[in-house]
Amino acid sequence: MIAELIHYQKEKSDDGSVIEMVVWKIPPSIERPHGVKYRLHFGSVEGVCYVRYDNKLNKEDHKHIGDREQPYQFESVEKLIADFRADIRAYKRGWIR
Repeated sequence: MIAELIHYQKEKSDDGSVIEMVVWKIPPSIERPHGVKYRLHFGSVEGVCYVRYDNKLNKEDHKHIGDREQPYQFESVEKLIADFRADIRAYKRGWIR
């Protein structure tokens, strides 16, 4: 099975922030038993990360809020996107940093 792009979205806001979501369906593996590879990023156009969810090679599912990294429990693509959007809202309101 070749990787299949199952979700892509890029949004640029008037405030200078960017949201980009890339989700691939891949063969399940030890590192990614759910068969999903993803990178969801919210940050400045200059590249500053505010919120990011990813599961890059040799790392388990996790998220970044500013400079802090913490584990993330992947359940589904729909929940992943909903959780990411919820963290963006919380970040914009100043509830998380």
